[in-house]
Amino acid sequence: MSQPRIPAEVLRDARQKDSRDKRARVLSAVDRFLADNEPITFTGVARAANVSHWLVYAAGMREYIDAARRRQSRAATNDARAAVIAPAGWKVEQQLLQQDNRRLREEVDRLKAAVRRNLGQQLDQFGAANLGTRVDELTVLNQRLQSDLERARALITDLTGQLNEAHDDLAAARTSIRRLIRVENTASATS
Repeated sequence: MSQPRIPAEVLRDARQKDSRDKRARVLSAVDRFLADNEPITFTGVARAANVSHWLVYAAGMREYIDAARRRQSRAATNDARAAVIAPAGWKVEQQLLQQDNRRLREEVDRLKAAVRRNLGQQLDQFGAANLGTRVDELTVLNQRLQSDLERARALITDLTGQLNEAHDDLAAARTSIRRLIRVENTASATS
């Protein structure tokens, strides 16, 4: 009899299966582009495979797509449309951009690996009991915050009413003072 799996193992296995399925779709899309002689682009492959852009740039996928693009490029050199020669400056610029892209992809891959490691460590630290307890704690906290929010809204409504009443009283007091001043000015002017 096998050991019952912990939630982290179940989650990891599901992620791996999903990753394998997505990678298979990418490979299939590239093969279709080659067979149909359609231009292969990373965006086009991502769209055709219905995956995110980062996956087509991931290790293994990027190399496969680049190899397919090179095969397609070699085939296109025999075509009359490929006879147009780009200026030397463009080629240098393209090479520089490709180097920058390669460097940035490596950095992104390194950062993604670090995030995956951290998430894996966090998942491994929490067992099913810990996760259930944490969910219960968060539920209680959410309910308490909801009731605090309702009390705060009621207090805001009450204070807004008091503020409006104070504004009305202040306006009335100003009007009374102005009348008194007019009456006194009129009395002193007639005497």
